[in-house]
Amino acid sequence: MKAVLDATAFFVERPLKGDLFTTPEVVSELVDLRAKCRFEALLATGLIVSEPSPEALSEARVAADESGDIGVLSETDLSVIALAHEIGAVIYTDDFALQNAALRLGIRIEPIQQRRARKVRWKFRCTGCGRYLDHDGECPVCGAAVRRTRR
Repeated sequence: MKAVLDATAFFVERPLKGDLFTTPEVVSELVDLRAKCRFEALLATGLIVSEPSPEALSEARVAADESGDIGVLSETDLSVIALAHEIGAVIYTDDFALQNAALRLGIRIEPIQQRRARKVRWKFRCTGCGRYLDHDGECPVCGAAVRRTRR
C-alpha cells in the first residue's frame, strides 16, 4: 500500500505502513527538531520525497473548490492531495479540510490521532441578511461579514 504523509505524521510516533511518500512542501514545514528527526529516520528507511504533476495539482484545486475548502487549504495541503491522487495512495493526516477535499477525489484517509472526517460541503452565509454567497468577506447586499458554514 502506498501512503502520502502530511506534516502531522512527522509530529507523532505512530507506526506507518506501506511505501511512504511526501512532498517537498511538507518537508519545508518541518521546523520542530523531533519532526525533523522523524523525517530523517523515515527517509533512511525508504521515504520518497516527490513533487506532484501540474495536472494532479489542478485536479486537487478543483476538488478543493467543489468541497468549499479552497480558501483554507495551503499549497502544501494541495500538494499532498495531488500526489496521493496521482500515485493512488492513502493519505495520513488529521487535517479535516484536507480530508474533505481528498474524499472528493476518492482518496482514502488514515487519521493519525483524530477521527476520520465526514464529507462536508461548505457555503458562505452573510451574518447580517442570511444570504448564501459564493465567497467570504463582505456581503454585497448589506455589507455585513460573510462566514463559512456547513451547507
